[in-house]
Amino acid sequence: MRFVDEYRSEESVRKFARAIRGLVTRPWTLMEICGGQTHTLIRFGIDEMLPPSVTMVHGPGCPVCVTPLEMLDRALAIAARPGVIFTSFGDMLRVPGSKTDLLSLKASGADVRMVYSPLDAVEIAKRNAGKEVVFFAVGFETTAPANATAVWQAKKLGIRNFSLLVSHVLVPPAMEVILGSPTNRVQGFLAAGHVCTVMGYREYEPIAAKYRIPVVVTGFEPLDLMQGIQMTLKALEEGRFGVENQYARSVTRDGNVKARAILREVFEVCDRPWRGIGVIPQSGWRLRDEYAGHDAVLKFDVGTITTEEPSVCIAGQVLQGLKKPGDCAAFGKECTPERPLGAPMVSSEGACAAYYNYGRGI
Repeated sequence: MRFVDEYRSEESVRKFARAIRGLVTRPWTLMEICGGQTHTLIRFGIDEMLPPSVTMVHGPGCPVCVTPLEMLDRALAIAARPGVIFTSFGDMLRVPGSKTDLLSLKASGADVRMVYSPLDAVEIAKRNAGKEVVFFAVGFETTAPANATAVWQAKKLGIRNFSLLVSHVLVPPAMEVILGSPTNRVQGFLAAGHVCTVMGYREYEPIAAKYRIPVVVTGFEPLDLMQGIQMTLKALEEGRFGVENQYARSVTRDGNVKARAILREVFEVCDRPWRGIGVIPQSGWRLRDEYAGHDAVLKFDVGTITTEEPSVCIAGQVLQGLKKPGDCAAFGKECTPERPLGAPMVSSEGACAAYYNYGRGI
């Protein structure tokens, strides 16, 4: 508990806040990429400790939020089939597809199970040879190594009734889309520490150089974020760009070499649609041809399912930092955690859920 107390020390956080107020001489807009960072900012009121000239906007780093509606409908189509055991982390069970969600499908009789690891799904497949077991592989680089390990193990053990429904996305291409947009207002990034723990931060360096911006890798505790904000603002005030690492207790420049090796073995880079944003080239992973027998899209022939997003939901603009949850006409009215229109109101990392749960913008 010592480290938790240390990184949640109100006195230390306020010390950095005072330093920021003495540092800033002009308006700046920063984006925290990860939804976990967003929840810490809102829950602990860190954004409200900053001077009015510093604006924090929320990025596309909530894995549930950027999973396309069509992928959810594919998951529902597979889960509804006889002889299928559909497995997923808990966050995805309540995210609405175009007509229903996985939890409601389970209530109607489908065999939908929450698991805590994709390796749990492999074990379920071993124990249920007469069933097809599918794991919903959603997320950024953080969750991908475990999913890659699961399918690698299934192939090695000859478990043919296990497959992945893959919807993995990558952070750097999304940053490029935001920075390259004519409506961009982001001048510096707080990069997600857990992603960089896996991947390192080398791939952020060309982005920082190309767009001449600072990128600071941070952790998820209040002190991590306040220090990361201070480092980013200091670089901006001094006219510097590049990558700095606030989260040195977990992150190195090269990341986890073994995790990256299993990712290269199992996945290859592909174009990937992002919910509310559209297709971003080379922004996702798919299974390599050697693992095609474990690809749920191919096994269940659901690749042609496409779906239109609800027009009232502005999740895409929230995820790109163009608007905040309270700017949505449906926020807290037609859209609540109990009756969500979009994934950012469902996910434990969603910006809309953070604003709603902590009474912002209502």
